Amino acid sequence: MGRSASAPVPNQLLLLKTFSTMRKIPLGTVLLVVGALLTATGFVAYAQENATLNLVGFFYGVPILLGGLALRAAELEPVPYTTPTSDAVIALRDQATQTQTQVRKDVTRYRYGQEAHLDETLERLGLSPNATQRPVLSGIHEEQRDGAYTLVLEFESPYVSFEKWEEKQPKIETFFGPGITAEVSQEEDEKVNVAMKAVVA
Repeated sequence: MGRSASAPVPNQLLLLKTFSTMRKIPLGTVLLVVGALLTATGFVAYAQENATLNLVGFFYGVPILLGGLALRAAELEPVPYTTPTSDAVIALRDQATQTQTQVRKDVTRYRYGQEAHLDETLERLGLSPNATQRPVLSGIHEEQRDGAYTLVLEFESPYVSFEKWEEKQPKIETFFGPGITAEVSQEEDEKVNVAMKAVVA
């Protein structure tokens, strides 16, 4: 029996896994390594009086090295998963809304030119008094709630009270919707969880 036209072939799966892995590698580090290697090659070529290789090494190596340094300075590390995602929950990702998927992918990869994960979102929700008092996304996890896929955002929130988060719950639900219900909870002082649960028909 032939393979279904919609089923991914092994090469496609390999490409998807490779791309997923690359998203978790800091681009700044990659550029630093490549730039350093090219620059070093330029120095060696200069010592050996190889004008062509020397020119290539310096012409490409130095700008790439400087670009890598700039990216490292503006690098925002991925948010860690605080709980491993079970196979059962991974199977439920089909229920996830486009927004849930986008948020999960955005916060678990390296970002550049951003002060903090979801900084603009928190500002729009009225949960970011200023840059120093803004809640910090410290982790995420995925779980099943009432048979529905749920993405949980874990915030360190020493300056914004839990009462303020509760007050903003309807706005959070509207902002990340449609297709989700939002629940805010507090298991420890100064820590707030925002759970986005997919609405399952």
